[in-house]
Amino acid sequence: MSTDLVTVLFLIGFTGSLLSGMLGIGGSIIKYPMLLYIPALIGAASYTAQEVSALAMVQVLFATLAGVFAYKKSNLIHRRLVLDMGISIVIGSLLGGYGSKFLPDDLINVIYGLLAAIAAVMMFLPDRGKNRGIADTMGTTDIQYNRLIAIISSFIVGLLSGIVGAGGAFILIPIMISILHIPTRVTIASSLAIVFLSSIGGTLGKVMTGQVLWGPSVLLVIGSLIGAPVGAIIGKKTNTRILQYALAVLILATAVQVWWGILE
Repeated sequence: MSTDLVTVLFLIGFTGSLLSGMLGIGGSIIKYPMLLYIPALIGAASYTAQEVSALAMVQVLFATLAGVFAYKKSNLIHRRLVLDMGISIVIGSLLGGYGSKFLPDDLINVIYGLLAAIAAVMMFLPDRGKNRGIADTMGTTDIQYNRLIAIISSFIVGLLSGIVGAGGAFILIPIMISILHIPTRVTIASSLAIVFLSSIGGTLGKVMTGQVLWGPSVLLVIGSLIGAPVGAIIGKKTNTRILQYALAVLILATAVQVWWGILE
């Protein structure tokens, strides 16, 4: 690999994982288009959608693991929610990660664009749920949610995100906030744990079908392990409304960028 490619891959891993730790996402919402377009733009490498989805999935595994460790002592991770959504999402992501081997690149890009567009709309929906009055700093004891919706929605998210190489947090977080009515800061911390489980299934599916490029993956992981803890520190000190709007804008911008690439 050239020096330019090594530098770009490290920076993509670091940037995506900084956002991962800060916003509770796996980082693929930003890394997918970055990996698809930036290396090709500077003439360092050109990756297919299948290769990008595999690279993104491996990176998400380590970024979310680092983020979970950063939030471990915060009392913000809702353990029952993580188990309810984590078990079903890992099954879905394993199936999606394995099945993506047999899908054309254009279809993978369209699925990603649809997920980003839906997530962008959902992030702007107001939360009027029963947990709205629970302060993010109070932990998870009094938080109630519909377990059936949590399990079914996380399986579907896992299936689709496994196809595109995402942990699924960019669609999972809007569901947790707008439908399950989980407080924002608890959502951010818990989603990292859920997406970590999701990325295990997705990564296994990619490895089993030989889609992973190991050299670039290592560089992305190194950047992830540095960026995610820094992002988590920033996220724990930032106003939750700012975090929610920042994630909404990020998802919206990515959706526009991906659809622009699909339609041009």
